Amino acid sequence: MIDINIPISDKELNQLKINDKILINGTIYTGRDAVLPKLAKMIRNNEDIPIDIKGSAIMHTAVSDAGIATTTSNKKDIESNIPILSKAGVKIHIGKGALNDKTKDALLKYNSIYVVSPPVAALLTDSVISKECVMFKEEGIEGCFKLEVKDLPAIVAIANGESIF
Repeated sequence: MIDINIPISDKELNQLKINDKILINGTIYTGRDAVLPKLAKMIRNNEDIPIDIKGSAIMHTAVSDAGIATTTSNKKDIESNIPILSKAGVKIHIGKGALNDKTKDALLKYNSIYVVSPPVAALLTDSVISKECVMFKEEGIEGCFKLEVKDLPAIVAIANGESIF
């Protein structure tokens, strides 16, 4: 297992390859169908964003008292925003499922990676130290949360133009 601290630098990111098993530590953000299009629109409109996404990780999940587990990342409202978020500085996208070739190309172009998490909500939830909704509170559990995580497990699925899919 490779320990990853967020924010992550390009140098550290470039050392990862597909099938690497990683443990993510630090602050990550959440977003899925309701939030990612709003966040991408703010980026496209050069609006101030109240979170620092440079070198960040975004997990495709909702956050509830029942726990966290990734949603399918190839939904239109998620996958279509991955290139915009990567260009703006997001380095790690955490989700599940295969992504299309256009998204894989964008990850390579903007030096970002896609990691998949094991489908075990209890294990992922145990990695969360704290949670706070920081944007789009009107979306409830699908708002953008700031999570402090320790040893969040993931597997590198797309990196450096290579893919496990």
